[in-house]
Amino acid sequence: MLRRRTLATLGAAAAVLPALSRPSLAQATLPETPIRLIVPFPPGGPNDLIARLLAQKIGPLIKRNVVIENRSGAGGVVGTDVAAKSAPDGTTMVLTSAGAVAISPTLMPAMPFDVARDLAPLTLVALMPELLAVNPKLPVKTLAELIAYAKARPGEVNFASSGNGSMPHLAGESLRFATGVEIIHIPYRGAAPAVTDLMAGQVQMMFADMPALLSQVQAGALRPIALAGDARSPLLPDVPTLAEAGQPSVAPVNWYGLVVSARTPAPIQALLQDAATQALRDPELVAAYAGQGAKASPTTADEFRRFIAEETKRWGEIGKRAGAKID
Repeated sequence: MLRRRTLATLGAAAAVLPALSRPSLAQATLPETPIRLIVPFPPGGPNDLIARLLAQKIGPLIKRNVVIENRSGAGGVVGTDVAAKSAPDGTTMVLTSAGAVAISPTLMPAMPFDVARDLAPLTLVALMPELLAVNPKLPVKTLAELIAYAKARPGEVNFASSGNGSMPHLAGESLRFATGVEIIHIPYRGAAPAVTDLMAGQVQMMFADMPALLSQVQAGALRPIALAGDARSPLLPDVPTLAEAGQPSVAPVNWYGLVVSARTPAPIQALLQDAATQALRDPELVAAYAGQGAKASPTTADEFRRFIAEETKRWGEIGKRAGAKID
């Protein structure tokens, strides 16, 4: 219930958050150079798409070019570390994710940065519910049928993920804990090769951000089973939520948020946060995110900080129970 209340609160904030006008912003000055928006994943993925749409809207608001820079590695940790160690002048932002700042800190033995000490959260950017899909040759059409099928074949059903400790990995573990099924995790280096093997039948099921699976589902190459979140998606209106399918405690929602170096002066943080939240209320951006299965979700910096803390506790507990480790 805490998770549902948190998402509902953030959704309400996104709907009513007023345009801010703080006196301190008049004192904030960005260098006369392009702003880097680092995407800590390869080009073409959900994080990259969310960032590019955001950059187009933020640039005019801060009167600077916002340039995307992809710096992938370690589930988003490598790129996020750039923010922690960058010059504290507002010229480097990172569109980080749950994996880098809420999951990895509890599962990675040697984190290169401390989230609370080295990063300044600006705003949550988007919520991205995980979609559960199966290979269409699997003789199941509902979550109940999938669970029954797996229980009848303990240890024979594999679920793919984009890597150890990733949101898709912990989503599968959440389902395993909630239902008692014995399914085997198969980690991949990214969502693309995992989806390829899912379509080929090398693995039987997978949770992933909706954009990673949507085109294959729409083409009939994969069968959708259920979607996380509080409501069905208009992109897949016939696909029930996990709660509707009988598993309300399984609620894997990935998310992306904007951070900068914690050493960045407060007026510059405020300027960037205001620009980002204004951009996230832009109707064109809201519609573009919705077209990818994401929900634009602007927050205050404090709201985002509390959200990170709640997510760290939640996913850390699941990851530790699963024995997950990130090298």
